Amino acid sequence: MFAIPEQFSAATKHQFESQLAILNSLTSTAFDSVQKIVDLNLSAAKSSLQESGAAAQKLATAKDPQEFFSLSASQAQPNAEKALAYGRHLVSIATSTQAEFTKAAETQIAETNRKVLSLIDELSKNAPAGSENAVSMLKSAIGNASASYEQLSKTTKQAVEALEGNLNAAASQFASAAEKTTTKSRKS
Repeated sequence: MFAIPEQFSAATKHQFESQLAILNSLTSTAFDSVQKIVDLNLSAAKSSLQESGAAAQKLATAKDPQEFFSLSASQAQPNAEKALAYGRHLVSIATSTQAEFTKAAETQIAETNRKVLSLIDELSKNAPAGSENAVSMLKSAIGNASASYEQLSKTTKQAVEALEGNLNAAASQFASAAEKTTTKSRKS
């Protein structure tokens, strides 16, 4: 008869430990992602400073306004490509972080559902007669919550994929526009 409180206590302890482990994992993933973004930004800033200095030196040596504008226009395409590469790298970091968060959450939810259903099965063995309907309703509620989470997860994944597609399309259009601008400037 004293097994039920002990089962709840053990389940609560295990759930707390699982939540602490997932929190540590998510925190570590978040810090890794922030570090990647900081490294990307530092690299982009350093590269930009070096390239700006070199471009300024080239522009300072221009012999006439035509050469000055030609040199300026020639920088448009490489700068656009670098901006696109930066954006893609940033999206890649965000996407991988989101994937790791989703994987961790799915693992945690699956484990929690398994433990809860196991606990309910164990408790239902010791439940008084006539409580079968309550146990069945509880299992059904847990199943419905799990199905709702799975649908939400699928919808979120589709939204992320659509966002990535839109970003890639916008990046391609931007690159195309920059290339056309550069080509027109060179012809002038």
